[in-house]
Amino acid sequence: MITKKIIGIILMGTTFFASNAQTNTENPLLKKWTGPYGGVPAFNLYKVSDFKPALQFAIQEKLDEVDVIANNSKAPTFDNTIAALERSGKTITRISTVYGIYRSNISSPEFNVVDTEMSPKFSEFTDKINQNKKLFERIEALYNSKESKKLTSEQQRLIWLYYTDFVREGAKLNNADKEKVAKINKELATLFTRFNQNLLAEENNQYVALKTEADFDGLPAEEKNAAIAEAKERKLDVMGCVANTRSSIEPFLTFSTRRDLREKAFDIFVKRGDNGNENDTNSTLVEILKLRTEKAKILGFPSFAHWSLSNKMAKDPQKTLDLMMSVWKPAVEKVQQDVAEMQKIVDTEGGKFKIEPWDYRYYAEKVRKAKYDLDQNEVKPYLQLENLREGMFWVAGELFNLKFKQITDVPVYHPDVRVWEVSNKVTGKVVGLWYFDPYARSGKRSGAWMNSYRDQQKLDGDILTIVSNNCNFIKGTANDPVLISWSDATTLFHEFGHALHGLCSNVTYPSLSGTSVARDYVEFPSQLLEHWLATPEVLNKFALHYKTNEPLPQTLVDRIEKAADFGEGFATVETISSSLIDMKLHLATEAIDPHKFEKETLDALNMPSEIVMRHRIPQFGHIFSSDGYAAGYYSYLWADVINADAYEAFLEGKGPYDKEVAKRLYDNVFSTGNTIDQEKAYENFRGRAPKSDALMRARNFPITDKK
Repeated sequence: MITKKIIGIILMGTTFFASNAQTNTENPLLKKWTGPYGGVPAFNLYKVSDFKPALQFAIQEKLDEVDVIANNSKAPTFDNTIAALERSGKTITRISTVYGIYRSNISSPEFNVVDTEMSPKFSEFTDKINQNKKLFERIEALYNSKESKKLTSEQQRLIWLYYTDFVREGAKLNNADKEKVAKINKELATLFTRFNQNLLAEENNQYVALKTEADFDGLPAEEKNAAIAEAKERKLDVMGCVANTRSSIEPFLTFSTRRDLREKAFDIFVKRGDNGNENDTNSTLVEILKLRTEKAKILGFPSFAHWSLSNKMAKDPQKTLDLMMSVWKPAVEKVQQDVAEMQKIVDTEGGKFKIEPWDYRYYAEKVRKAKYDLDQNEVKPYLQLENLREGMFWVAGELFNLKFKQITDVPVYHPDVRVWEVSNKVTGKVVGLWYFDPYARSGKRSGAWMNSYRDQQKLDGDILTIVSNNCNFIKGTANDPVLISWSDATTLFHEFGHALHGLCSNVTYPSLSGTSVARDYVEFPSQLLEHWLATPEVLNKFALHYKTNEPLPQTLVDRIEKAADFGEGFATVETISSSLIDMKLHLATEAIDPHKFEKETLDALNMPSEIVMRHRIPQFGHIFSSDGYAAGYYSYLWADVINADAYEAFLEGKGPYDKEVAKRLYDNVFSTGNTIDQEKAYENFRGRAPKSDALMRARNFPITDKK
């Protein structure tokens, strides 16, 4: 998952005034990043109380810079308009980066007060620029100018991006409609913040207490130790507890023999935001949907989904629905087959119940063991977090000639965070920094993501990129290695793929850099990198037993390969159900009741009763914490089609480490950012458009629609 800065290159809003002249000299957030690598965030100096005055100053500074560009008496040129915009707002870009880091990783009641106040201000700020008539007239003139055709292809692409983004945000509306859109954007910003804070409170405040030794039955040692450590961290008078995060809940559902406690754990997780308490999100999300529909209609679109897809590869919502439904039926059939095998085990054991969602992972493991002689507990001792991190570094070196060296001379925002210098191992040139924040903690949102702290660019000399990967692995007890599941290891490689997309960027303009591509393309590089986890080279070198240091035995590797597509039905149904709900929510133009909508939509899809959506509506942070993935959760499946097709290019060549294919991948995908239309970029890599057959082969589903 990608999380962008709160404010990007195009920033907008209302007018603020710095409180006094001292602000600029005393507030550490307003100072340029200093130190090595072209400067780094001074996390050791920042305080929550610094944010509001710093943001007020920096927003006004940006607005002043934009006014100078918009009111330039000279005819618009690329340099005095587009390049000038690219150079503007450096202060607010730096501050918003740090602000976003605090929001996602070290949130606190003190920060939430600032966030609640400032979120609508960001929206006003954004609209102030998007609706600047003189500025848009200059951009439009360049967009329509014949002289612009003489510019480089990257410069033409940047003009196109500015023009289409401004139009999409209402630059051509009349003044009355512009005011309506600005009002809606401000209200949405407030609602997004409320949704985020409520969901985080649900995750932080809820847990399943483990009070006796019997409550730990079935848990592997590392899960037991993590639960004990979690209870100590929370200062609870119980033996252990299961935190309300995916990285804690899913292992518990997989291994706990206590069906009653599995149900409790499942219940608190799927009811986040849906408990009728002060943190309930239902009324908030209903209002978000209502405002999105209003905004889309003002902007001339039949629904928010149509507006959202207007700058995506898919373009048309129906194309996404067609793709999802083409995979849905075979996935449901696969789930039904798997459930039948699970039910046989329940019946054989004398159970008097049918498989429920809190049983699925537990009995799926039993089927996996019986069918493939593969037990996750047998694999997990080989999956040490730190070794796998080294494995990722090695893969990056093999594919893209990158080398990672840990450094300790830059500040971090939490003791868990570590930093690596990234360089080209052939030339020795430093290309960026990689920050790693792997562990769950209070105040950190759940999930896993990649951030760009600073985008690569060459507008005024080479600017090094700074990226981070953030996860929520359970730290466990001191001195013990952190062991993770195969699923978590896959997530680790996935997010690192996003980081490599940023680190490999080689463009001139920051707005086109790294992961600044269409949302339904951005998940392609990250999903592609997942494949390298299962390569024998990684498993033999880095999947080492935490006690013996022996690599995974070949017999176990063979069993992993045979079971590679086990669970694909579950994973596909879990994810696509969320994707379909997301798209249908945003195609709807009337007010909805979340519970009724969810039930009726899933019933119509013949959703297996043994599975719930990966993200139920009340906790669907992807689509209600911002507009980022709204009507865009399908992107994971869309990108997976491209990903499956791309990996077959390696298999058709000399294998996963084919240097020639890797170079094509770097030249046409990982380094190009948004300098070229993504469909064309992929065709340059593959020699043709992607074929969906590859996805069906990868998931071992029947191919029903050849293209």
